Amino acid sequence: MGDYDNSIMVAVGPERLFSYLADVQNLPAYMPRLTSAHPHDGDRVTVTAHIDPPDAPEQDVTSEAWIRVVEEGKSLQWGAPGPHDYRGRLHVSPGNGPDSSRLTVELHTRTTEGDHVDHGLQEALDGIKTAVENAER
Repeated sequence: MGDYDNSIMVAVGPERLFSYLADVQNLPAYMPRLTSAHPHDGDRVTVTAHIDPPDAPEQDVTSEAWIRVVEEGKSLQWGAPGPHDYRGRLHVSPGNGPDSSRLTVELHTRTTEGDHVDHGLQEALDGIKTAVENAER
C-alpha cells in the first residue's frame, strides 16, 4: 500500500480556493485526463476520463466516486470503489498573505508505483494551481 502527500502554494485566498475545489463540476478543469464530473445522490459523482493505457487502446472510461466537503476544516475527502482502495484528502490552509493559500493533498492507494503516483500527484496540484489562478483573472 502507498501513502503519498504533497503541497503547493496558490496565489488565491483560502476561501476562494476552497470554494473552487468544493464545486465538483470544476474537476475536469484541473484533473489530468478527466473529461466530465456529474454530482448526484448526495456525495456521489460520476466521472469520465480519457485514458491511453500501454496495454489497451485509447478510450473513455466512466466510473463512480464519492466526494465529501468538510467545510469546518476546509477539506475535501474523496474515494473510488475498486481494487486499488483509492482515497484521499485535500486541505486548504492560509498562505503567506490574504491572497495566498497552501493546498495539501494526501493520497492512499494500494498502488505502490511511487514515482508514477508522485508524478500524478504533482500534475494534479499544478493543474489546480493553474486552473484556480486563471479563474481569478
